[in-house]
Amino acid sequence: MRPLADLRVIAVEQYGAGPFGSLHLADLGAEIIKIEDPSSGGDVGRYVPPYTDGEDSLFFETFNRGKRSLSLDLSTAAGREVFEDLVAESDAVYSNLRGDVPARMGLTYADLKHVNPRIVCCSLTGFGMTGPRAKQPGYDYILQGLAGWMSLTGEPDGPPAKSGLSMVDYSGGFVAAMALLAGVHAARRDDQGMDCDLSLFDTAVGLLTYPATWHLSAGFAPERTRHSAHPSLVPFQVFAAADGWLVVGCAKEKFWRRLAEVLELPDDPRFATFALRRQHREELLEILERAFATRTVAGWLAVLEPAGVPCGPVNDVAAALADPHTQARNMIVRTEHPAFGTVTQVASPVRVGDEPPAYRRAPRRNEDFGYVTDDLLGYGPEQVARLRAAGAFGA
Repeated sequence: MRPLADLRVIAVEQYGAGPFGSLHLADLGAEIIKIEDPSSGGDVGRYVPPYTDGEDSLFFETFNRGKRSLSLDLSTAAGREVFEDLVAESDAVYSNLRGDVPARMGLTYADLKHVNPRIVCCSLTGFGMTGPRAKQPGYDYILQGLAGWMSLTGEPDGPPAKSGLSMVDYSGGFVAAMALLAGVHAARRDDQGMDCDLSLFDTAVGLLTYPATWHLSAGFAPERTRHSAHPSLVPFQVFAAADGWLVVGCAKEKFWRRLAEVLELPDDPRFATFALRRQHREELLEILERAFATRTVAGWLAVLEPAGVPCGPVNDVAAALADPHTQARNMIVRTEHPAFGTVTQVASPVRVGDEPPAYRRAPRRNEDFGYVTDDLLGYGPEQVARLRAAGAFGA
């Protein structure tokens, strides 16, 4: 059995953060039944340009492989009836909505415990279900600014900058998946479910880590650094070579000694320790920048890697995907899609055991209607017809 083959999750999810979290559960074998609102055409991620085809997009494929889809109108009594029947057969209800919406839609443990006392209700919202911002919509870029990330990103004399990827969304998805698994573990042990109140805001603030500790405990004022330099370790940053950029980092004294040997630098008491290199940062970096400019990136990697100096090229996306290590680690996934043909994407980094995951394309909207109504819930034709007439599955 795959690691999570005995886990069923009802996902009222959309766009990026929520689907990214449940994607990893699906890759590990969990059954993710994705509830899509028929009145809005389902998950908005289906329509994200530029690569779209009707109700499918490569964006949607990225975040929803291996899942099932059911069109269900939760605003109707009939739709709610089907939803609660699903809850009775599931381990968790997972959502990513605005903070006040789960309670309004009846997706909390208090709303569902009468159906299934062991249900885990995991809500990933922008700002959480409590606090003064609970009713505000939360998006990755906004959270990167609000949580201080953008103030730390970019060159010191440039504007604040976001990460090139939606790291608050993706980290929030990982946090929600971890909380869901912990909740299900506890529910199976204690025969009682619970709420898991996760937020992108908490995730972003939590990832401030040691700069936050330094600030709160010692008054440290984080600031942007030139060439993406580490705030305390010198050298640890990007350097310009003759034909591009590379990252060199000396996170241990032994790495500095190896770098100095490769560069044939004379012993200099100014650079003898972590603290002294930080104190004389400007003088040291001037020496290093002048040295690194004399060879190509490949030329430097050819001497730094054998010497055991932590380093790497600043790749573009194409080069990162073509790296031999990407292939060796089985990080490329291929699925077949009726409109897009072979869809090639990246695998989940979550690995459990030796058996490789089995991948399946993302579902077409409502593709799993028959599986849910007939196989899972055991509805007969008359019951399906009654629910359909009552608007459970949309117009």
